[in-house]
Amino acid sequence: MKKEIYLDNSATTRCYPAVADLVSRVMREDYGNPSSMHKKGIEAERYLRTAREIIAGNLKVNEKELYFTSGGTESDNLALIGAALANQRAGKHLITTCIEHPAVLNTMKYLEEQGFRVTYLPVDETGVVRLSDLEEALCEETILVSVMYVNNEIGSRQPVEEIGKLLKNRERPVLFHVDAVQAYGKYRIYPKRLGIDLMSLSGHKIHGPKGIGLLYAGEKVKIRPILFGGGQQKDLRSGTENVPGIAGLGEAVREIYTDFNGKIQRMYELKERFVEGVKELPGTTVNGPSHRDGAPHIVSVSFAGVRSEVLLHALEEKGIYVSAGSACASNHPAVSGTLKAIGVKGELLESTVRFSFSEFTTREEAEECLKALGELLPLLRRFTRH
Repeated sequence: MKKEIYLDNSATTRCYPAVADLVSRVMREDYGNPSSMHKKGIEAERYLRTAREIIAGNLKVNEKELYFTSGGTESDNLALIGAALANQRAGKHLITTCIEHPAVLNTMKYLEEQGFRVTYLPVDETGVVRLSDLEEALCEETILVSVMYVNNEIGSRQPVEEIGKLLKNRERPVLFHVDAVQAYGKYRIYPKRLGIDLMSLSGHKIHGPKGIGLLYAGEKVKIRPILFGGGQQKDLRSGTENVPGIAGLGEAVREIYTDFNGKIQRMYELKERFVEGVKELPGTTVNGPSHRDGAPHIVSVSFAGVRSEVLLHALEEKGIYVSAGSACASNHPAVSGTLKAIGVKGELLESTVRFSFSEFTTREEAEECLKALGELLPLLRRFTRH
């Protein structure tokens, strides 16, 4: 059997074995509804409590400020719609960037349809927003700013701490939402220190289960529910809690932050070697920030003369799995708004592949991928019509 080399960890990650075991056990044995008052319900409630303790300790926040959702998309929707509706009397102006995940951009489009005004900030050639542009966009009507911590396509990291200070130092503070889906597990993130009021996380990006996410909402943040039902989670997120997913998320957080510095250092070293090797190949352009300025796990590369989908499937034939731009929207990739925003032009927009690593990615796997690229690129270019 051909060995698999999985380099699409920004799309999703392999579950830690301990996470998979725990999720399985909860589904098979401790399957009670946490709202039930009998023993099975109390057992289920204990898993929720344990996960809250782990995650609250990791983020250095109050357990009451954590709300479990179905994933990053729901967390973004709840944060943006819930906060916009709850605070609209103070103003109807929202600010975000032009390179956000569709879960933010499409939610902002919806809010525009509801009468809100949205400013979409540009980014520089490395995919980073300018503080001066944000400062200029702020006005008396601004109630919320939403900026992703790490871009899912090119790995650029936004100046979250500086943005937090800017927003909190205003005469009338502005709410700050951060989509940290690609950043959590790669950085130590403490929302209160960073001036973050609302933050979205997702389980399957950190070797946890799919279908589970988290919203951190500061205790003083006014936010309305967007789902209505039985009043679970202080009436902000109704619905029977996904106990197996929540238990798995807590375990994934515990594991990913064990030997954290060592894992991140190894990932940066792997990224550095991979970028060096890619740059040695003719007709390649590495997009986004330089080595340490960006996230440790994402490398975006444009390959002149080769369509990304063609290269993706050629690598797949060799057991190497990558992504054409971003797999976060759908399996029908469109031209990337992020790549256009950082100035990638012409055919390179359709010739870009994203490689994304995890703590499980080995140096040997990276070298094998570089070798495969060296063999495939001349061959594929030869058959490209001009």
